[in-house]
Amino acid sequence: MDAVFTKEITCTVCPVGCKLTIEKDGDAYRIFGNQCKRGHSYAIEELTHPTRMLTTTVAIRHALHSRLPVHSSGPLPKELLFPAMKILKECCVNAPVRCGQVIVRGILKTGVDICASRDMELV
Repeated sequence: MDAVFTKEITCTVCPVGCKLTIEKDGDAYRIFGNQCKRGHSYAIEELTHPTRMLTTTVAIRHALHSRLPVHSSGPLPKELLFPAMKILKECCVNAPVRCGQVIVRGILKTGVDICASRDMELV
């Protein structure tokens, strides 16, 4: 018989920040501490396939600043964050850039784009 797996996390779906306890027994999940249904779904997703939004900067040439803030267009699998950061560390764009402009399309074949978070004019 398999042992029951238990993990504690903080829900980030809403500002309440419920302290969740997840118990996994075989294929069954029991969630404790959530004040809404979204917390239940979040807990299972966090245990089975955690994802995160990525925000960082890339180098930019011919602009007032040397770094351009960027963000992912959607969540990336947590295990791909560091490989994505390695790609973006090598990335350099030329000004001008518009907010929302795609900087890297479909990073790591995920279908998630890396987009500019602000305008950067040519200087």
